[in-house]
Amino acid sequence: MTIRTKESLSGFIANDPELTFTMNGDARLYMRVGQPQVRFEEDGTFTDLDPTFTDLVMFRKSAERAHEQFRKGDNFIAEGDSKTYTKTVKGQPQERDQFVASRIGHDNNITRYTVDRSGPERETPQQEAPARDQARQALAKREAELDPEPSVTVSDGTSQREAVAR
Repeated sequence: MTIRTKESLSGFIANDPELTFTMNGDARLYMRVGQPQVRFEEDGTFTDLDPTFTDLVMFRKSAERAHEQFRKGDNFIAEGDSKTYTKTVKGQPQERDQFVASRIGHDNNITRYTVDRSGPERETPQQEAPARDQARQALAKREAELDPEPSVTVSDGTSQREAVAR
C-alpha cells in the first residue's frame, strides 16, 4: 500500500486573510505568507536574512474554516500543491507562484494552543440520521443473532426472563 504524500509549506501569515467567493460561489481564501530565511556562518552562528514570500490560497469549506482560525502573524504548516499562474499587471502578463493548500494548521513548534477533541460539528441533524439508522439496524441484527436468555416458567404457566449477570 502506497502512502499518499503532498507538498508542504510552513511559515507565517503576512497579511490579514481575505475571504472572497468565486464565480461559482465557492469560498476562496487568500493569504500572503512568508518564510524566514537564515544563513549559516562559518563560526557556527546564524544570520537572519529577509524572508521570502508567496501567495497561499484555499477553496470551499476548508477556506471558510481557515478564515475563522487564522490571522496575520500566525505560524502555520500547510499541505497542498505549488502552482504557477499568469496575472496581468498594468497590461503586462506576469508569472506568479502560489501554494494551493488543501489542509492547514498552526505550527505547534511555535504556537501554544488548546486542542478541542469534541469532533466536527454537524451542519444539519439530517446528515447524522442515516448513519445512526444504519448503526441501529446493525445492532438489532447482531442482537437477533445472539442466543436468547433463558426464561423461567412461573407456576401460573407464563414465562418470565431470569436476570443474568454479564
